Amino acid sequence: MTRTWQISDVTDAALARIATARLAAAYGVPPVERTRLTASLGAQLRLCLTKGGTWRLTLETGTVSRATPGAGGNVLHAVVTPSPEAAAAGQPPWRVTVPCPEAAADVGTAGAVDDPAELAQALLGADEDTALVLERLTEQQDLVDFHREELQQTNQGVVALHAELDAAGRAQREAFAAERKARTEAENARRRLTFLADASAVLTASLDHHEIVRRLPELLVPEYASSVDIWLFDQDGDRPGPAHAAAAVVAARTGRPQYAAAHPGGLPGVDDQPPSALAPERPLLCIPLPTRQAPLGVVTLSPPGERWDPDDAVMLVELTRRASIAIDHAQRYQHNRDIAETLQRALLTELPAPPGLTLAARYLPATHGLNIGGDWYDAFRQPDGGVIVVVGDVTGHGLRAAVMMSQLRTALRAYAVDGGSPGQLLTRLHTFLHHLQPDLFATAVIARFHPDDPTMTWAAAGHPPPVLRTPDGRVRTLDAKPGAMLGIPLRQEIADHTVSMAPGSTLALYTDGLVERRARGIDPGIARLAQALGSFGPAELDADLEGSADGILRPMLSDSERDDDVCLLLCHLRGRG
Repeated sequence: MTRTWQISDVTDAALARIATARLAAAYGVPPVERTRLTASLGAQLRLCLTKGGTWRLTLETGTVSRATPGAGGNVLHAVVTPSPEAAAAGQPPWRVTVPCPEAAADVGTAGAVDDPAELAQALLGADEDTALVLERLTEQQDLVDFHREELQQTNQGVVALHAELDAAGRAQREAFAAERKARTEAENARRRLTFLADASAVLTASLDHHEIVRRLPELLVPEYASSVDIWLFDQDGDRPGPAHAAAAVVAARTGRPQYAAAHPGGLPGVDDQPPSALAPERPLLCIPLPTRQAPLGVVTLSPPGERWDPDDAVMLVELTRRASIAIDHAQRYQHNRDIAETLQRALLTELPAPPGLTLAARYLPATHGLNIGGDWYDAFRQPDGGVIVVVGDVTGHGLRAAVMMSQLRTALRAYAVDGGSPGQLLTRLHTFLHHLQPDLFATAVIARFHPDDPTMTWAAAGHPPPVLRTPDGRVRTLDAKPGAMLGIPLRQEIADHTVSMAPGSTLALYTDGLVERRARGIDPGIARLAQALGSFGPAELDADLEGSADGILRPMLSDSERDDDVCLLLCHLRGRG
């Protein structure tokens, strides 16, 4: 079916539009599609009337085969053909196609509207379609509003969720920052504790307070200080002030750390002072070296940067305290060592010069530790003309050992005045020491020479054996069984031993510091001593026994750090001239 309208004015356009709407309704086109069709057609007809001329509207119904490909079932096809003038200007036809759900029978002249009543009825029908469309649009609008509200609520939920996530992220970042800060602080604390432990070990390793004072700046510069000045007070307590910062003088007087700078330091346990006149542009931290009685001095430091971290300042105060303890111990050690060595040397006897017998002695104090005071030697005459020589070693070291050594020396001389063999003398010393100092022990070896007796009598108590060199250059160890150590809780009678000594013979008495080495024991050392003694000729020993003693010590001590006293006593029977 095909319908055609000629359109030249507004009335033609209105009638054509109404006819199209009625025809679409007759063919079962849905109201929405009808409204869309009539609206688009009306717009196109208005455009045509604007351009002028006569236009032709053609409505054609049919199937897909006669309409636009791709549309399913029956369709209504509308074509607006331009006027000849518009066609000549290149205006193309306007086309639109809408589906028809059901094919209507021949409607005859359904598209013609001539009666005004029918025209009004057609307009009402168009309005009904418009109202239906508006109702549908209202429903769609309500649905859109519902979805808009739902979307708004969803957006609000998303915003709230984003706020929660942001708050959670912020809390997590703060937790991470706090964890990093705690980890950094823990690492810094571990670093400070490690440094404090290592530095304390370095400072306490030496017993020389000058060495401790030298090492302290090396430990602190440049990580914890840019400069370090150590002011040690004089032994008599004088504290000269003009050469030192005022804050150092205050620290010396009060015993409290002082911080001198243009701005307060805020350091824990440290008093603030005005900047130093000696260095006004540089902050100074003055820490006293405390002891139980009074400070030993003051350590003045300048910071490695602009100022100190408070925790670093606490660590520096603690390190200074430990350095003070180390310096105090080193000074006390040196004081006690000096007393013990002075006493030891004062008690070492001046060797006699009996006829036919030459004596040479050497005593070397230990160079490491407070190990002086235990080794001793003595030589003196008895009333019958005999000569007693002795070398001993008191267990323990320091002042107490030196005092005990002096008591043993005095007791031995007292016992020897009444006579007695070396074994008897050692037995009396054993009893004396056991009752006088039950917790102190000693070793000793005694030899007795007499100008009228070609034999030498000797006895030992827990002591290394004597070494004898005969005139022909042979050397042997007098290894007869010795007695036990002096002073042990055991009753003992120490036996005498005798050995023939021809003129030109040399006897070496010594302490274990000469021959004993921790890594090799004592036997290799005794063998080396025998070899050194055998390397001299008889003429050398006769001519210069003192030089021979030095010649023995040099090779014997070349491999030793001398962490114990060394005693050597050479007894040489001069040859007959």
